[in-house]
Amino acid sequence: MRLRDFDLDEAVDEWVEYYLGNGPSLVVFLALNASAFLVGVSFYVHSDPSLADIPTFLYPLFGDSPAALALMTLSAATLLPNLGRPVADAPVNRPLAYLHTLAFVWLVKYGIWTAVALNLRPDLYVGFSGAALWDYWGIMLTHLGFLVAAYLVPRYGATTRGALGFALVLALVNDVFDYGFGYYPPLKYEAGILLAAITVGLSFLAVFLASRAFDRLPPSAS
Repeated sequence: MRLRDFDLDEAVDEWVEYYLGNGPSLVVFLALNASAFLVGVSFYVHSDPSLADIPTFLYPLFGDSPAALALMTLSAATLLPNLGRPVADAPVNRPLAYLHTLAFVWLVKYGIWTAVALNLRPDLYVGFSGAALWDYWGIMLTHLGFLVAAYLVPRYGATTRGALGFALVLALVNDVFDYGFGYYPPLKYEAGILLAAITVGLSFLAVFLASRAFDRLPPSAS
């Protein structure tokens, strides 16, 4: 096959169908996401500030990346009842539209945010020592993987104007919590107005990208 005959969109559909439409590979995908979620929770347990410093019901606002992974795990888990049918034919309804939209927005926002935050102060992160291999390269590359995961969701989900609006409001509430009260993800430097402004911009960008990536929920869906 010549390169000019290659259809990226069709190739992605085939990949999604193969890996998310088969029971064993879907379970592995869910297990990997759940494991990554636990690694993220461990980071926030041992960080300063830590989960112990905030009320339990605020955990999702503090643990931004674990929250994104939890949403993705829940989103992908909705495909389990659809096994045996095409991924694109997975059921869609209003509650699922909200879940899938939140998963996409959180993955995109905090995938990009992590790369930006680490590269605002590269002198504190970039390196090739044992610690830097994870503190910079490992964390940045795994979080950029959030973007790949995010764009799987529109292959089986849909959104609504209400879901997009809700995701934006919740993302902005998260920003107020992070920068208004100082509970942004732990960094090796103090976040200033620049990072706060970038984060707010990412909230709008992630919702905009969701509005472009998802099909709209059919009016007949409940």
